[in-house]
Amino acid sequence: MKKIAELNFGFSDAENYKRRENKELFNNIFLRDDSLEKVCENQVFFLIGEKGTGKTAYAVFLSNNNYKNNQANIKYLRETEYQKFVSLKRDKHLELSDYTSIWKVIISLLIAQQISDSESNILSKFSKFRNLKKAIDEYYVHAFSPEISYAISLVEDSKRAAELMAEHARLSGEKSSQMSFTETRFQVNLLFIQKKFEDALRSLKLSNNHILFIDGIDIRPSSIPYSEYLDCVKGLADAVWGINNDFFSSIKDSKGRLRVVLLIRPDIFNSLGLQNQNNKLRDNSVLLDWRTTYPSYRRSALFKMADRLLSSQQETDLAMGEAWDYYFPYNAKGLRKAQPNPTSFVQFLKFSLYRPRDIVTMLTLLRENFIEQNEDPNRVFSEVDFNHPDFQRRLSEYLLGEVKDQMYFYYSALDYELFLKFFSFLNGVNKFTYEDYRKAYIEFTRYVSENNLKKPDFFETAEKFLQFLYELNIICYVEDTSEESLFRWCFRERSHSNISPKIKTHLRYEIHYGFSKALHLGAITYKR
Repeated sequence: MKKIAELNFGFSDAENYKRRENKELFNNIFLRDDSLEKVCENQVFFLIGEKGTGKTAYAVFLSNNNYKNNQANIKYLRETEYQKFVSLKRDKHLELSDYTSIWKVIISLLIAQQISDSESNILSKFSKFRNLKKAIDEYYVHAFSPEISYAISLVEDSKRAAELMAEHARLSGEKSSQMSFTETRFQVNLLFIQKKFEDALRSLKLSNNHILFIDGIDIRPSSIPYSEYLDCVKGLADAVWGINNDFFSSIKDSKGRLRVVLLIRPDIFNSLGLQNQNNKLRDNSVLLDWRTTYPSYRRSALFKMADRLLSSQQETDLAMGEAWDYYFPYNAKGLRKAQPNPTSFVQFLKFSLYRPRDIVTMLTLLRENFIEQNEDPNRVFSEVDFNHPDFQRRLSEYLLGEVKDQMYFYYSALDYELFLKFFSFLNGVNKFTYEDYRKAYIEFTRYVSENNLKKPDFFETAEKFLQFLYELNIICYVEDTSEESLFRWCFRERSHSNISPKIKTHLRYEIHYGFSKALHLGAITYKR
């Protein structure tokens, strides 16, 4: 077995695995599980998961590999693209339906370029696609970069793009009615361009399936107002649904299929207002679910993923769990039933939100702290390493940092600082009753009023803020039954039929172990 200092746990952000030098490492450590197979199914248009659950990892793996006849590519939505949409809306007086039309053109252009780059002899076989490609090449002066920002420029100058497509179709002998294109007929130009893409793509007989993943919508640039962001993403989601369901699925006589998949967080998906959203969630989505229980963790995908991180770096093949048991050969405390194998992984569950990114980060922090302590390089991890104050502090800061990133999506830095201030009114407890919470909330609102501070909308009522804490997975509620206490965490209650779980009031509550140090809580169990 390799020494701890020789292990490489890769990156917390899977986007790094797009780089050529990191692809081999990612292929070795990536867990090919049931979710990967589901993502490859033709009816899946949305890949849904909280931060750190692996949405980007699945898309990157498929874009790095020709997996089961799937040629995939991943495109990222950046601040520049949002700004372009805002400018288009201002200059051309766009409605939400126009956003959808724009996105259909962008998606069609990106997937057409993907096909041209990956399928040999495609241009020589299909004249409509060849003519379309000539028009695109002339528009971009043979310098098209297959990114969303470059694709948007075709929409911005829709008059010239439509004219070029019409001209190349006419020169090749395609039958078409005479049309004139003007800057003032923006919607007409878009419809013509989209029709040309559809005709060309429908004519193809593809060898491979082609998947276009769109990522990056989980991050809202601070310069883009939330309302502008939401209009852009709503238009994108409508376009993804429409082009998949109404066009790509209707193409006949082609072995290869076309598909676009949107990577999205549950809270954002829930705000889109899609028609028949529950059915789309159940029938056309993969909801990444890493849930497990302490007794059954050994059979979970999360444990298998962690074990693979270790076993894939060894020189010999190992049975499932063998590498983990070697590096973490101790038992977690407090389990009700003994198990035949070391239960150290339960500690990782206890301090995580059951996300792959959490596990990777915990392993990385443990390794870093192990090396910094200048311990015996030949030993393996022990419970002392996991309980080391430096590791616990760094882990807690990481988890709170994830909350900070998520809050910045909706709120300002000042709102976040005020959010942190609330926990000082809990007076050090990480377990409290509803009455305790109400008292802390009242004291906090008094503090806000006395200091003339602007209260964010998540602080509007005590119940709304309690739900907010629950959705951030900072707290759970505890239901006491005659047999046991049930700990209800938002990330564990979420399912296809319950995408936005609700907290219950007038019960007991606990703050997640992983946040306690960063929030300076845990010195006291309950206020008395």
